[in-house]
Amino acid sequence: MKPFTVNIPGSVINDLKNRIQNTRWPGEAENAGWNFGTSEKYLKELTSYWMNEYDWKKHEEELNQYPQFITEIDEIQIHFQHIKGKGSNPKPLVLTHGWPDSYYRFHKIIPLLTDEEQSFDLIIPSIPGFGFSDKVAISSETVADLWVKLMTGTLGYKKFYAAGGDVGMGVTKALASKYADRVEAVHFTDVGYPMGQEDPGTMSEEEQQFAQFVQQWWYSEGAYAMLHATKPQSLAYALNDSPVGLAAWIVSFGNAGAPPELIEAAFGGKNELLTNIMIYWITGTIGSSMRMYKADAMAQWGGSQPLQKSNVPAGVAVFPREVQFPREWAERFVNVKHFKKMEEGGHFAALEVPQIFADELRAFFYSLD
Repeated sequence: MKPFTVNIPGSVINDLKNRIQNTRWPGEAENAGWNFGTSEKYLKELTSYWMNEYDWKKHEEELNQYPQFITEIDEIQIHFQHIKGKGSNPKPLVLTHGWPDSYYRFHKIIPLLTDEEQSFDLIIPSIPGFGFSDKVAISSETVADLWVKLMTGTLGYKKFYAAGGDVGMGVTKALASKYADRVEAVHFTDVGYPMGQEDPGTMSEEEQQFAQFVQQWWYSEGAYAMLHATKPQSLAYALNDSPVGLAAWIVSFGNAGAPPELIEAAFGGKNELLTNIMIYWITGTIGSSMRMYKADAMAQWGGSQPLQKSNVPAGVAVFPREVQFPREWAERFVNVKHFKKMEEGGHFAALEVPQIFADELRAFFYSLD
């Protein structure tokens, strides 16, 4: 376990700006807006700001504000933040990010969860294939195996708490299912989606409505997941070579149900959006991050047994700009002790509404004492 500091050479930033400057813009259909994907008009404005006004060094200092470490588990290098809570008996909590974000997803809630009496020891790793961890793609279950070794072996916690959404949901669900003797409680912002394998006769009316919505969503918005799960390498060449292409792909998912004008807000602001994109760019991990979808798909196609529902207490928060699912859907997968429809926020709630998200985590985990 070695201390880690983000320190990117100026040559990398200069190369980035040159690539933005020399972009071959494809053009777009007249009055296309966002109907065909990321708006070129918006993207030109964003990347002009990125090239001329965004200050990477300022945000690099922000990334280095909290203790970071590198460790090796099962021959995989893991990058993580470890921030001790200031309360008298802080709870160890591992927070797992998703795609297309990074460990940076949680940076705004760090002081909110560590400074009060009801505090947490926060462990915020980069999933392998993302950020400053090794560029290898492994399944969500395998990530959970690594997290247990990180928490109980490297860091020495006998038991711990876990939270995650998006890809982090799959990791957190695996933790609860496979390691119920180590995990005290879990928290989710989603619990998975109907994939056509469920028996409609066992589904409530609300669940059937949810399934119909998800099916329509997959037809209109879900092509990216199929692409990641089948041909991630084909896309990786373009995104790893072009910062504008990388930004276009990530931004296209940033709305998470929000209107276009709220895309930056969904990531917590324009600078936060660009810092998240920068982590992918400077580490060259867009390809390996997308390959995680392939790793999960191969595990499923290979006949791995579905995770069993766990008895570990689970809290679920459904934010208004996430796909809305009923409590009975969540109860199919996790032991729901707390289910709340939130009044504000979306897919990246920890960035967009950090105080609300932090209050939700604290209220649930400390309600179990």
